Amino acid sequence: MKVLLPALFPGALFAGVMLAGCSSADTPALDPIPGSITYGGQPRTKLTKSPVGSAVYNQFYNGTGQRVEETYILQPDRSLKLVRRVIGPDFPD
Repeated sequence: MKVLLPALFPGALFAGVMLAGCSSADTPALDPIPGSITYGGQPRTKLTKSPVGSAVYNQFYNGTGQRVEETYILQPDRSLKLVRRVIGPDFPD
């Protein structure tokens, strides 16, 4: 069965090789900026109905007018961890 698995899913083998070098230790932690959900600390309300590991998205404009898109992951203690931020113009050229 082990021999057939890569033959049936060649993309899975490639994805596994690509992800093998990835680690959360390799990426620096993102610090919240004004407009972030966690800027100034964790929100007072807890996400009690969302399952742990859920993604929470936030969009806002920073001080220079650029659109900021952030992704958070809900942790087991119900806190939010900022895992991704993309900053770009509101209207791409």
